[in-house]
Amino acid sequence: MIETIYIEENIRKHARVIDIIARFPHARTITCERYAQVFNPKAQNFRLQKQKPALILAEKYKNFVLEAPAGYGIGAARNYYFSHMLNCLYDCRYCFLQGMYQSANYVLFVNYEDFQQEIRQVCSAAPADPIHFFSGYDCDSLALEPVTRFAEQFLPVFEAIPNAWLELRTKSTQIRSLLAREPAPRCIVAFSLSPDEIAAKVEAKAPPVQRRLEALRRLQAQGWLVGLRFDPLIYQAGYRQQYRQLFGQVFAGLDLNRLHSVSLGVFRLPEGYFKKVHNLYPEEKLFSSPMVTQRGMVSYRQDLEQEMMQYCTEQLLTYIPESKFFPCTL
Repeated sequence: MIETIYIEENIRKHARVIDIIARFPHARTITCERYAQVFNPKAQNFRLQKQKPALILAEKYKNFVLEAPAGYGIGAARNYYFSHMLNCLYDCRYCFLQGMYQSANYVLFVNYEDFQQEIRQVCSAAPADPIHFFSGYDCDSLALEPVTRFAEQFLPVFEAIPNAWLELRTKSTQIRSLLAREPAPRCIVAFSLSPDEIAAKVEAKAPPVQRRLEALRRLQAQGWLVGLRFDPLIYQAGYRQQYRQLFGQVFAGLDLNRLHSVSLGVFRLPEGYFKKVHNLYPEEKLFSSPMVTQRGMVSYRQDLEQEMMQYCTEQLLTYIPESKFFPCTL
């Protein structure tokens, strides 16, 4: 899977680096001074790199934990995100990462302990408040778990902090490390889901929806809290029937007692990101939908956006109580 690994010079002897390199004995390793030398140059072809991304092992020095944007959350007043990794194994056409980064290579920050220390500090500053941390903002939380061991090494830290909650946002079926341990009481494994007809067109390399649901149900059966993320909603002819069928498929056999939350949001991208992604994939039908630009964001026409949100909200609330529902207001 990984043919080339870039390694920052100052972490070549880091235990986590040595462990990862040992998993790819045939990979070419290249030393660099800083990951930005490989990741940030503008003269890169994201679409071409996505065919065979390299792995870049790096050290992060600041901004380990950041406040989540207003309107982003699942019930807590205090919301943060952190990115142990940049870029995703999957190739979803609507993903904002394609517009944010110059490179399709994966960056893994191996100094987990620095992230963990800042998480502790944030929680200790407000010990009476539940604080939510989102790990799947700049990557998929679990897709590279066999390589990164991210969840395996962060879950014990969160278990030891009584007011810390962790959301693992994913489309992955890489749940072996979770099933191999006891469920973490304040961890939500949140699956992103789209109708089959849409996922087949715009969620390249991601597991089929049915396999994600099988993983979700296995986790629930063992006692894990799960979340459902219907975000972004994608418009196409027949979307009402497609989403109605998806919701029926999802909630068939789902244990509502182990369902933490359901979120809903429409497709939207910052204007600059949208232009970049459109240039990468000018033939993509997703971008020929009825889009408009408002306040620097590209999304569907307001009337269509409201129609989609209202319809899907009504459908979801036939399955779940409103207390578990969190529409995205970004």
